[in-house]
Amino acid sequence: MYEFADAVDFYIGMIDALKSGIISPRSPLEEIALKAGKDSFAYIDNRRDAKGKYDYDLWRIVKSQFEDEEQFVSGIKSKGITEKLLYSKSERFPDFMFKVIKHEDKLTRGSLLELKDSKGGSIASFNSTLPTKYKSLEEIDVINGKNLVSRVASIIDGELSSERFYRTFERRCFYLVRTHAGRDDKVKISVVDGSFFETVPKEHLIYQMFLNILHNHLEKKEIKIPPETLTQLEKALSHVTDQTIIASSQIIEKASVRPRLRIMAEVHSEGNPHSSFYPEVLERSLNFIVGAPVYGKELVEVISQRIPDIEVFTIQHKRNGEHVVFQFRF
Repeated sequence: MYEFADAVDFYIGMIDALKSGIISPRSPLEEIALKAGKDSFAYIDNRRDAKGKYDYDLWRIVKSQFEDEEQFVSGIKSKGITEKLLYSKSERFPDFMFKVIKHEDKLTRGSLLELKDSKGGSIASFNSTLPTKYKSLEEIDVINGKNLVSRVASIIDGELSSERFYRTFERRCFYLVRTHAGRDDKVKISVVDGSFFETVPKEHLIYQMFLNILHNHLEKKEIKIPPETLTQLEKALSHVTDQTIIASSQIIEKASVRPRLRIMAEVHSEGNPHSSFYPEVLERSLNFIVGAPVYGKELVEVISQRIPDIEVFTIQHKRNGEHVVFQFRF
């Protein structure tokens, strides 16, 4: 069983929904996700539109455990979710989170899904967090500055949320990317493994970012620092690697505000599977792209059995090795 079986099921669900006409390549990404994911989500960020526009109730299964609506609302409140939050747009990371399951006494699945829609060929910027291969609920709560995501997910996941490693369990990150949205002749849609974006460890990325900022300031202000002092500074900055600390609010003596940094990221064209660097990823296609180390015959068999007309091939990431592409042409 793959740790990201939920993402595989989601991809297959997208193809089934596309074939049946439930969705189209022009459909809003939220609608595509909801109709392909069905009841597999433990968290939906925009619960307001999910319910109002697409008749998708995240709480449907939880409600069935109560006798009536009043008892449900009372029970949810006791777990820290107000009635207002039930169907709100929280604007937190991630857009979607799949439910966890327990397999061989370990938690698995529970993948994250972030939506990235663009009218051009570039991938929309990441405005809340660095795209990575894994993230835990603990990290997500620090990045968001609030624990709403883990509170909602723990209710939907039920008893499994009481597992010892539930909050620190490393969840696979996937990104539902669409480029040239609205262009029937050029549109590409892909479910992309976070490994396609995290080509260097995020700790190294953060350290290098602050190091670049330091050098740029020294150059701009024409400040000359002795080599030994600069080496000490660089060594000190090499410890600034934890995004959860960077993203948390800082208490500054005598300051009346608590500043916090939110790291944004733009995708380099070589890290964009829809760019000209990867011509194998064709226009008018729906793709599932995952790092080759987790690729195997079992995965091919699972997807090929359910989608016989799928194409499978590998591409060489310009910065991060081989990736496998499952491609469906529409």
